Amino acid sequence: MITQIYSIQNIEEAQFCLDCGVDRIGITAGVGSAQVPAAITLERGRKIFEHIGERAKKVALTVAEDAESIYPVISYLKPDIIHVCGNKFYATEDFAKNVKSRFPDVEILQAIGVTAEAAIAQAEYYARFCDYLILDSVKEGIDGIGVAGVTHDWSISREIVTRLERTNCRVILAGGLGADNVADAIRAVRPFGVDSFTKTSRNGRKDCELIRAFVQNAQNAARELGL
Repeated sequence: MITQIYSIQNIEEAQFCLDCGVDRIGITAGVGSAQVPAAITLERGRKIFEHIGERAKKVALTVAEDAESIYPVISYLKPDIIHVCGNKFYATEDFAKNVKSRFPDVEILQAIGVTAEAAIAQAEYYARFCDYLILDSVKEGIDGIGVAGVTHDWSISREIVTRLERTNCRVILAGGLGADNVADAIRAVRPFGVDSFTKTSRNGRKDCELIRAFVQNAQNAARELGL
């Protein structure tokens, strides 16, 4: 069970995550990022990633509106994973082929908004050429997928996990997860990993104790289930 924490804004917060045993550390940087909470510059993002090194997987979230704007972000930041958030642009087969050709070590994570059962077919489609899907919530008044701080129908997410079991695409569950509910979420969905943004922050900054509790509760639940 991997744990993923988003909205890292500086090296201190990245170190919090490393100290707490977070597996994947995410930032939002690059074209269009000013629209997103906790966004940082590419320059700061690269410094954070250089600090992390090989101690955790580095995830770069992009809200770019087209594929051509994403390639320079990958080139500059050198992430392990590029997260296509689905605000304006969704990954395509051509995009996936280009990423694999130009950046062979970079994996693709596509966000899926779980609002209805239609998300199941959408997940099956993107699983054909993406390495990961992140199943997230959508909230009225907030553009795009995620940053909502609310949960969604976990039974739909569970069905997606079940259907993708025989594929090479792995599922990360997000959407209003924190120390208070991550164990229940894991029991209900049994994903490959869990992600937290809003519930591991206080006043817009990452909180070490909230991160630690999230990771511990996730790991405990995974051990209980033999995941």
